[in-house]
Amino acid sequence: MSIPSEQHETAAFLHGLAGRDPVETHISAVFIGPDTVWKLKKAVRLSFLDFTDLPTRHRLLLRELEVNRPAAPELYRDVVPVIRRPDGALALGDGKQAESDVPASDVPESDVVDWVLRMTPVPAEDFLDVLAARHGLTAALLDALADTVSAYHQALPAAQGVNTPSAMRAVAQGNAAAAHVAGLPEARVREWLGSELAAIERIAPWLAQRAVNGFVRRAHGDLHLGNLCLWHGTPVPFDAIEFDEAMATTDLGYDLAFLLMDLDHRVTRGAANRVLNRYVARTGDAALTGGLPAFLSMRAMIRAQVEASRGNRDAAAAYLERAFTYLSPLAPIVVAIGGLPGTGKSTLARALAPTLGPAPGALVLRSDEIRKRQHGAAPEQRLPESAYSEAASNAVFEELTAMVGVVAAGGHGVGGHGAGGHGVIADAMFLRPEQRAAVAQAAVKAGVPFLGLWLTAPTEVLEARLAGRTGDASDATIAVLHAATRSDRGGADWVATDASDAGQALAQAQRALAQLQKAVQARFGSHVQREMC
Repeated sequence: MSIPSEQHETAAFLHGLAGRDPVETHISAVFIGPDTVWKLKKAVRLSFLDFTDLPTRHRLLLRELEVNRPAAPELYRDVVPVIRRPDGALALGDGKQAESDVPASDVPESDVVDWVLRMTPVPAEDFLDVLAARHGLTAALLDALADTVSAYHQALPAAQGVNTPSAMRAVAQGNAAAAHVAGLPEARVREWLGSELAAIERIAPWLAQRAVNGFVRRAHGDLHLGNLCLWHGTPVPFDAIEFDEAMATTDLGYDLAFLLMDLDHRVTRGAANRVLNRYVARTGDAALTGGLPAFLSMRAMIRAQVEASRGNRDAAAAYLERAFTYLSPLAPIVVAIGGLPGTGKSTLARALAPTLGPAPGALVLRSDEIRKRQHGAAPEQRLPESAYSEAASNAVFEELTAMVGVVAAGGHGVGGHGAGGHGVIADAMFLRPEQRAAVAQAAVKAGVPFLGLWLTAPTEVLEARLAGRTGDASDATIAVLHAATRSDRGGADWVATDASDAGQALAQAQRALAQLQKAVQARFGSHVQREMC
């Protein structure tokens, strides 16, 4: 990395303020002082941006402040000029110049040498990529991360008139061109581009409908772990793309996909799966799974060409292979897990989900979380008894069944969009036979294999589990358990699973999945269900 020669004086001045060398990227130099950060845009021209003009750098610093401040108001302070004083020395001007594309009248334009964005420093150990490297992304932090991103996305206004399929094709072609320049194997890049464009073509009608439905917004654009940090213990996104509105105006599923890919590659598939499931629990956007193969592959290729440009050949090769893997997803399956409160349905669902279907694993549709979202509550917030009326419960199961069909069929309802569906785990009590029949029928209509698991355990085990439960989406109490026991009509039509021990329940479920896989292969051939579990 290097700073253009015309900015050497400014860089030396900022180095003196910070007392240390800057952190550099190909487009910025970030000078981190004890209580202030100064971000200088480099006067560079690249294939995707041109910062050589001072007014352009000023305008884009203002835009950077504007797009990042709503999510991180305490991190982003202002934009100030670096000015030349009458004695020839450099100094910082007043922040009021941030209000306009031209300097304030009391600072002659000729005196402005450059512009910098002032920010609040964040401890190095609080950046999420650093936490990930130190195995610090706990389950609670992953949930908080998903909550942050879901709230961030839901606060954005829908964009109008965006041709998402065309935009995605342009991104793919630009990505391939950058990969060639970075030195990735030309034949492999051409192969990837052909596969990615074919994947985009398969989902093009779905992408267009997503735009109509309001899921295309001016989002972050670069939402990976390195652009998230902890602020007062809460995850906060920063450094959203400011230099290309088209690049940042995209499907929310594609915006989320960078984070999911990063977690999948750098942490674990289980971490990515947890964030995906929590995000959908908060937003209800289960249909985003229909674009994940293309979305994740694009994000992996972006990372591949970035690592190649930095000379990290091994890392680039690993991301390149992952980009291909995402475009060859595992076949989907629908698993429904039923049983009385306390049988461990959600524990089993969470354990199975990362292993089922396309990356980053099956979407868990939990009736308790759907109910909370229908009532505008967070998953852990308790609801009044009125939320559990027969009408309310019917509404929950109606949405649950519909979402199973949408996800299994590829995000676009029964029949999908020809790109293949995503794995689903439906988690509910399923006490009534008609509920079990409905979820099975949703899988059949989508053309996806179905497995129903019925969990059982002794009453004293269930009572002990409910008594010790905290911070869970379920509001079930021991009294609810006893009432459910009286109305339980059994689940003899599903695979009986002893859930007294969570490990044994998981092993039984995996055996049932293996048997289903064998049956599907015998009927349709191994290419239909290559790796269900």
